[in-house]
Amino acid sequence: MKLLYFASLKEKIGRAEEDITLPGGIETVGELLTWLKTRDEAYANAFCDMRLIKAAVDQEHADLDAPIARAAEIAFFPPVTGG
Repeated sequence: MKLLYFASLKEKIGRAEEDITLPGGIETVGELLTWLKTRDEAYANAFCDMRLIKAAVDQEHADLDAPIARAAEIAFFPPVTGG
């Protein structure tokens, strides 16, 4: 599965994308975020407030309870502000 990180998340994690194999039991966007936070301090910092994280599963907006079993790509980005 390909994970994409945008804007401040990309800066905090130190990469724009990565290909990963998920451990068993991760079935939703929220569970994926919870697991990512355990990887290291950079991920924990980037995803510290999951309420502020937006996600897209295969380029479709997704909530934290969205299933990811068949996803090829999941993107994470912070809230977008205008200006």
